[in-house]
Amino acid sequence: MKRRPLPVAVALTATAALLLTACGNGDDKSSGNDKIAGTDQGAETPKGSASPSGAPAEDKPDGVDLSLPDDMDLVFDWDRPKDKNEAAAMEDAANFIRAIYRGVDKRTTKDAALVAYSTGDGMRYGKTQIDARLKGDWTSTGTRRHYQATTRSAPNGNSVEVAFCVDSSKFYSKEIKTEKVLKGAPSITDFDYFKIVMVKLPTGNGLWQASKVYVQAKAAKCQ
Repeated sequence: MKRRPLPVAVALTATAALLLTACGNGDDKSSGNDKIAGTDQGAETPKGSASPSGAPAEDKPDGVDLSLPDDMDLVFDWDRPKDKNEAAAMEDAANFIRAIYRGVDKRTTKDAALVAYSTGDGMRYGKTQIDARLKGDWTSTGTRRHYQATTRSAPNGNSVEVAFCVDSSKFYSKEIKTEKVLKGAPSITDFDYFKIVMVKLPTGNGLWQASKVYVQAKAAKCQ
C-alpha cells in the first residue's frame, strides 16, 4: 500500500466540487459500543471512544504512521474500484478513519496522520471526534467493520464521494483509568452510513483528503 511520498507541507485547503445532501443527524450518546458518528463537520458528540489497533502497521502509506493498538481492529471489507482516482480516494478515506483512531490512541488532535488525510470540515470533524473522547477519558477495543462501499466522482475529477456502512456491534468503549470494557445490548444504533467527500491534494502526489463527512445514524440499510 506504499504509494507516493508525502509532500513536505501538506496543503490544508481544498474545495469539494461534489454536491451532497447531508444525511440525518446521528444520535451518538455514550453507551457500550464505541463508534465515530455525527453529522457533517463533526458536530456530533460520540459515544464510547477509540483506541485503535489493526491498521496497516506493516506499511506507512505516504510516509505517515497509521499504526494502532493490537486490541483495535478496523476492518475495511470492500472491493477496490477499477477507476484509479476512486481507488486512491477510497484508500485514503480508510486512512482518514484510521487517523482519527490514532489521534484518540495518542491523545492528541495534532497527530501527523489527521493532518495528512483531512482538510477543512473533514479535519474539524476528526478533531471533534477525538476531543470528545479525550474529554470522556475513553478508548476502545474490539472490531469495527466498514463495508458496502461505493464511490462517485465529480465531473472535474478532483473530488470523490466515498460512501459505506459501519458496524460497531463488536466495537466497545473502554474506560482508560479502570480499563473497564462497556458492552451495550446490540441494537440498530450499532449501524451507521457514512459519506465522505475526498478531495485531491493539488500537488500531483496522489494524496486524497477528507473535506466533508456526513453520517446517517441508526442506518437500517446497513443491518
